[in-house]
Amino acid sequence: MTNHGGKEEIVLLLEETMICTIDNPLRLADDPMRQSPRTLAPLNPYCVVCGQMNPSGLHLEFEAMGGTSIAQWTASAGLESFQGVIHGGVICAVLDEAMSQAIISAGYSALTAEIRVRFRNKVSVNDTLCVRGRMVGVRKRKIVAESSLASADGVEGAHAWATFLATADSRV
Repeated sequence: MTNHGGKEEIVLLLEETMICTIDNPLRLADDPMRQSPRTLAPLNPYCVVCGQMNPSGLHLEFEAMGGTSIAQWTASAGLESFQGVIHGGVICAVLDEAMSQAIISAGYSALTAEIRVRFRNKVSVNDTLCVRGRMVGVRKRKIVAESSLASADGVEGAHAWATFLATADSRV
């Protein structure tokens, strides 16, 4: 497909999501790629989004369980593109991490294969935000997830959809 971001790509992503949901609508107990949460490697303390040891990191603290995640974040100066506006790459990283945390909470180890972000409203410096992630479905090694970033009053700033691939060490 050559039309990146076009209608055909959106339809394809939705079709893939539907297939994943139909094949395994989060019936995680019988999934051979699922790990026991105890076997997961610890999170990287130097992760740029959630790592508490990274002096330049965002230090988000996620609560995650059963394929969902949530965190609060106050966007700070120094993460801007235009003055007072948070850079889209930073927003993408936060959305990616929310999906990753949701996937980890369901017992998977996976890497982002593809991500699509829709920026809906400006995210400004000092905005207090809520980021949420959730798994949508699993099909073999493919895990589909989505996340959103919203202001305290519920206005969505950005939404992401992604495909992750379970790593080889995800096998029980």
